[in-house]
Amino acid sequence: MKQYEKLLLENKAWAAETVEEDPDFFKRLENIQRPDFLWIGCSDSRVPANEITNTQPGEIFVHRNIANMVVHTDLNLLSVLEYAVVHLKVKHVIVCGHYGCGGVKAAMTQHNFGIINKWLRNIKDVYRFHRDEIDAIPDEEQRTNRLIELNVIEGVMNLAKTSIIQKAWKYNQQPHLHGWVYGLKDGLIKPVFEMPANTHIDSIYEYDDL
Repeated sequence: MKQYEKLLLENKAWAAETVEEDPDFFKRLENIQRPDFLWIGCSDSRVPANEITNTQPGEIFVHRNIANMVVHTDLNLLSVLEYAVVHLKVKHVIVCGHYGCGGVKAAMTQHNFGIINKWLRNIKDVYRFHRDEIDAIPDEEQRTNRLIELNVIEGVMNLAKTSIIQKAWKYNQQPHLHGWVYGLKDGLIKPVFEMPANTHIDSIYEYDDL
């Protein structure tokens, strides 16, 4: 059996088991989507949002990219964000990184990774902003993990800088923004940052005509 055929076979088994346990499961999912959460996570296959939060399909709206970045020029991310906030009216947006992230590790080097250089440069900027703190950490793994945390925090801050979030805060008093980091070694999520609705940021980023 080919590898992709195994995936299709497992899908059939999963669908059959799901219907056996809950006959109306797919009928409910087919007609409505009302997640309370938008998850912005890393593309790493070891960090699936539903599994590590023990949630069901339909409970979390998910966007994933390399190193869980929130970049102000990423139209894919911004489209997902606007749909989740404006149309799905999610109550929480979570930026979730993970310790041992390969994207962050790569950004800390001076190696050329081709087209991905342009993406990793955003993480390099975070490193530059916090160079003194990171370089003062003697252990290499701890340095990387601290940049992973700082990258998540920067991602949450970048969410707050968008007109999408600021407009939702002004008119709906939501969503609450969260920065989390998942541990591959123990499976536990560590909250590292949060921003409730209407948290003030530097005034240069706050829009006055929403």
